[in-house]
Order: sequence, then structure tokens, then C-alpha cells
Amino acid sequence: MADARPPGERSRTRRRRAVHDGHRKQVTLQDVADRAGVSLTTASRVVNEGARKVGPAMAERVNRAVAELGYQANLQARAVATGYTSMIGVTVGNIDDPYFSSIAAGLIEATDARQFLVCISRTSSGERGERDFVSLMRAQRARAVVLIGSRSDNVVAREALHAEIGAFAASGGRVACVGQDLLGVDTIMPENAADAAALARALAALGHRSFAVLAGPRYLLTARDRAEGFRAGLSAASVDLDPRLVIEGPFTRDGGYEAMSAVLAAGSDRPDCIFAVNDVMAVGALARLRAEGISVPSEMAVAGFDDIPTLRDVYPPLTTVRLPLKRMGEMAASLVLSETRPVRPRIIPVSGEVILRESTMPRLRSVAR
Repeated sequence: MADARPPGERSRTRRRRAVHDGHRKQVTLQDVADRAGVSLTTASRVVNEGARKVGPAMAERVNRAVAELGYQANLQARAVATGYTSMIGVTVGNIDDPYFSSIAAGLIEATDARQFLVCISRTSSGERGERDFVSLMRAQRARAVVLIGSRSDNVVAREALHAEIGAFAASGGRVACVGQDLLGVDTIMPENAADAAALARALAALGHRSFAVLAGPRYLLTARDRAEGFRAGLSAASVDLDPRLVIEGPFTRDGGYEAMSAVLAAGSDRPDCIFAVNDVMAVGALARLRAEGISVPSEMAVAGFDDIPTLRDVYPPLTTVRLPLKRMGEMAASLVLSETRPVRPRIIPVSGEVILRESTMPRLRSVAR
């Protein structure tokens, strides 16, 4: 029989039915508790990962009910129950630099299985930007923050960051750092100075005797540690480093290009070997040498630091110090997601490995000397 109601009334009825059906299909936490045969409080503790743990058998019943009903947890409710969300904040100095992106990739892979949301921010302003980011993560009730990057010589900004980290930790958040051990938190600490010294000794053993260093910005402690470690390694091999051939510049490909230009403009007595304190600067140096028509390594050798993934496409293959970048990200994730809170910050030193490649094959005149 045809519906004799006016078209407008039929339309309103369909909308009411659709709304009713939509509400009927929305699964609540109470539905999960009823299906599992447990109280709402118990279901909440399992789903929202509350502080009080539930026995394995009961937790299995709740998780099975979640799967059967297709329940989607309310993240705001989880934040109320646990005091934090499933967010992990990560800061990097430069997302374009494969050093940072490789570490971040390792961290993301380590957190995927536990369904954490990783929020990455580029903090080119150093400790000031990191402090603002930690403050934002505290307001968002983030589970943890990981700071990836070098400390600077700005003590005032570092102390302000330290204070904000203390407030974040007091609210229940966890913090870890990849860099220097200067913030009083769990730290993955590359042994920059020792590894640069090892590289210097290896290059001296190849017969190189005259060096220039593309040193990066002096205010960054990573750049400073690597430059000073390299100088110490040369000294141990009885090789002097001319201070005029230590050229500071941005920690970037273009910074390496410009620093290499400064070395070439310094005079006719050019060095045997160039050490760039990171690989992206070394790539810039190689580009500048190509533009000048200088052959690597037959006329000048080049070495870097980090062993970033993009080096597989660089010619000639670049001598460098290999750091386990992805593994460092995984280690940082493990620190902030561990169940126990350590009494004292955990400091995990990470040693690099000197990788000798074609870009530093010894010059014949150096070997003869």
C-alpha cells in the first residue's frame, strides 16, 4: 500500500530512523563489559590501560569482547583514566637531514605495535623551541617526549628547557634524549669525540698528513665534540691541524659547500684530506670539488660522519663513521615506554664504527712521504 503521508513527513521519518540506527550501532564500553561479563570499571581498566592491572584471564575476555563488537576506545576517556594520551612527542633539529629522520623512523617502528601516535616537530631554534614543544605536550597530556638533537652552548635556554622537562615529568610524562647527557633524563649518547678521534687516526694511517675540517656551527656541542675529537686523534698520530683550516658553517649540505669554498680560497697549499663533521656537509663538499674540477680521492680525500642511508648513492663512496641510527630511535622508544621508572637517569653510550671507503684512498705522494 502506498504511503499517503506528505513527502516532508516521510523524509523526517527516514532521518529519525537513520539516527536511531546509528545510535544502535555505536558500541559503548558498557556493551563490552556486558559481553565480557565484567564490571564497567574492569572493562575500563583493560581498555584504557589503567594503573590497576587486571588478571590475564579477565583481560582476555574483555579484549575478545572488544574484537567481537568492534569497539573503538575513546581517547579522551583514556586520558582521564590514565592521566595521559597515547601521544609521543618527538623533536628533531632538521627533518630534511637523514640523521634525524632515520632515528625518528626507528622510534616510530618501535611504537607502532603498541598503537602510539607519534607527533614530530622541527625545532630549529634549539632549546627554546624544544621547551615550547615540551610545554605543548604537557598540555596535551602526551605519554612521553623524545628530544633528538645536539645541545647548544646556550646555558640559559638549556636551564629553561630543563625546568619545563621537570614539570612534564611531574605530571606523569616520560622524557628521553638522543644527544649529550645534559638534561638529567634518560639519554642515548653517541660517543662523538671518541669516534671522530678514531676516524682521524685511521686517515693518518692511510698516509694523509694535511687536513681541513668543515666544523659546523660552534654553538652546537655535537659539531664541537666531533671537531675537537678529530683534532685529538690527529695529535695522537703526530699530525698537526692548521687552525686556519677549521671552517665553521651550517650543519647542512649548503653549509658544507660554502665551507669547502672557503678551504679552496685559503691558498695554493691545499690539504690532502677534508673531514666534514656530518655526512650532509661532506656531500656539499663533494659537490663543490666537482664544480672546481678537483678529483676525489686522487687530488683530495673527503670523509664524513653518521653513515646516513643516502650515502649509497654518493660517488665516490664516502668514508665515514657509522652510527646505528634506527637502532638509536628504537632504544629511545624503549626508554620512555618501559614499565618501570628508574631512580636515576639511564645513560646509554653508543659507539660508532669507522668505515673506510673509496673517498679517502691514500694519495701516492702522501704514502711516499
